[in-house]
Amino acid sequence: MPAPSLADEKIHCSFCAKSKTEVERVIAGAGVYICNECVHLCTLILDTPAAPSTAPSDASAATTEIPWPDTMTDEQILDLLPRVASVSAQVDASLQVWVTRLRDRGVTWARIGAALGMTRQSAWERFSGEE
Repeated sequence: MPAPSLADEKIHCSFCAKSKTEVERVIAGAGVYICNECVHLCTLILDTPAAPSTAPSDASAATTEIPWPDTMTDEQILDLLPRVASVSAQVDASLQVWVTRLRDRGVTWARIGAALGMTRQSAWERFSGEE
């Protein structure tokens, strides 16, 4: 079965989980999507000087985190859950498409499993559609 076109997919931003109909633009990557609003936020974060790190090798110094879940109410988080679940389903569907493309090219279940950090059998059970 061919992959659906981007126009037909129910695309959500992989970062904020907004539907493509809720934002101006969505950029597609390999199984992930980012909306113009998240790109703008990323640009603002990258344009902000980083705080000096006490340890140059500290990996967290290069990561900017926004503690928004900590500032949200339980109701706000509950309202967000369905959108997060739809993004998860979108990623799973994209993964299925990529695996199907590999199988169409004759790539073995062993190689696919190895790439995904699982056994050949686990890959086959998850992605083959057979029981």
